[in-house]
Amino acid sequence: MKRVSIFLLAVALIAGMMGCGPTGPSEPIPYALNISSTIGGSVTVTINGEETVVGPGETETISDIPAGTDVDLLASPDEGYEFVEWVGAPINGVTDPETTINMQNNYEITATFEPIPPPPPPPPTYELTMAANPETGGTAIDLTNASPYEEGAQVSIKAEPNEGYQFVNWTAPAGEFDNANDPETTFTMPGQDATVTANFELIPPPPPTYELTMAANPEAGGTATDLTNASPYEEGARVSIKAEPNEGYHFVNWTAPAGEFDNANDPETTFTMPGQAVTVTANFAVNPMVAAGEYHTIGLQSDSTVVAVGNNASGQCDVDDWADIVQVAAGGSHTVGLHSDGSVVAVGANSDGQCNVGNWTDIVQVAAGYKHTVGLKFDGTVVAVGDNYYGQCDVGEWTDIVQVAAGYRHTVGVKSDGSVVAVGDNYFGQCDVGEWTDIVQVAAGHYHTVGLKSDGSVVAVGWNLLGQCDVNDWTDIVQVAAGYYHTVGLKSDGSVVAVGWNAYGQCDVGDWEDIVQVTAGYKHTVGLKSDGTVVAVGDNSYGQCDVDEWDLS
Repeated sequence: MKRVSIFLLAVALIAGMMGCGPTGPSEPIPYALNISSTIGGSVTVTINGEETVVGPGETETISDIPAGTDVDLLASPDEGYEFVEWVGAPINGVTDPETTINMQNNYEITATFEPIPPPPPPPPTYELTMAANPETGGTAIDLTNASPYEEGAQVSIKAEPNEGYQFVNWTAPAGEFDNANDPETTFTMPGQDATVTANFELIPPPPPTYELTMAANPEAGGTATDLTNASPYEEGARVSIKAEPNEGYHFVNWTAPAGEFDNANDPETTFTMPGQAVTVTANFAVNPMVAAGEYHTIGLQSDSTVVAVGNNASGQCDVDDWADIVQVAAGGSHTVGLHSDGSVVAVGANSDGQCNVGNWTDIVQVAAGYKHTVGLKFDGTVVAVGDNYYGQCDVGEWTDIVQVAAGYRHTVGVKSDGSVVAVGDNYFGQCDVGEWTDIVQVAAGHYHTVGLKSDGSVVAVGWNLLGQCDVNDWTDIVQVAAGYYHTVGLKSDGSVVAVGWNAYGQCDVGDWEDIVQVTAGYKHTVGLKSDGTVVAVGDNSYGQCDVDEWDLS
């Protein structure tokens, strides 16, 4: 397109106004576009496919642009500059570098550019150094692994101890840990280089431990149990222990060469371990007991020795050298003792072999009749020796027996289910016990049998001429004994009752108290008190009641 100056344009316009009138259709009114570009970029003007470029800081006027013509404008910034906006109608304030105007008037338009501001400097970063203290203790790891970091960056870190070491904590001169005591945590970077240290320490050796051995004295007396059951133990460990006496024994106390008991007299207590291996011993003692024969009385002492008074014509009182005895029984003219190992000894009259017990083993209870002896074995079977004229020793087929009693000429056994069996002389019905139930103990007299029920009541069968079976109204009984023609019952409060023949005062027990066991002889009755002393009433023609000085404890 022809470029003309403003002056020539004005002349042409004047000449046109002075010419002839119209000779044809009117032409569109032409307009002029004054286009400028500031420093920093250029403008490309496109009219009907013809381009005009206006350089930085230049101004161009394009005239004779028919009204209604579309003019395309493109602002192109130079390097280091950016287009800002168009200034001038009709696109004043437009920020799109590429736009179009429609010529409806003369326009003055400027494309404005400005330097692109330099980018802000990047934030400073700081080095993170991982360290271990001591170096042999383990490894400190930067899990994020992107050092250097900006201030405030959250860095995942982890401490891994070497064998033999354990993690203690994290330390750093600056910055913060989410949890300095956690081996895997997060560290917040400070505004400076930082060294984060994982601190380790040697795992201390385990404290020494010591063996605890449990023992019973005597061995047959019971068991000593470590309830905690975790030996060996550290010094100061608290160990629960329990003593359980066997049949015929009672617990005495605990002893140990070192360490401490919460209560050495309590069978279930706590032991504090010393700094050494130690044996804790549960000490047991035999339960003192008394047994009354025809004309003699036997006492078992807590030290397992035996004393005797009364008729000794057949040597039935020759028990002074007995030891390790846990139960005694007194017959017509013989005495039987049970050893802790289950063997049996006997002294006295042996006319019918009633003392032939030397080969017995595994015995847990003995009973002595007039001329026979009965032994209950651990397995619930029964053995017997001596006079068997009435079949009183026919016990070979008995099983499941838990207690036996021997009378004048009969034998009685209690089964585990509370029923009762009997063999021997039954002339007076003393063996008629087949219907008895719920029995926990029996006693056999001369011609009668007595049974103690679990509810403390008592039953009896056999000869009752002298009232020895009149026990139906008895209550609260814990043990029964049967003599020649009398019956004795021990009550739970330690008092004693008796019925039957009392010609010798053998039933005069009404004022007894604090009794823990009773026994009945031919014509006398003996009671053991809780303190180990002994009382006796009845016939004393052979000194069988001379027990006042006894202390079996």
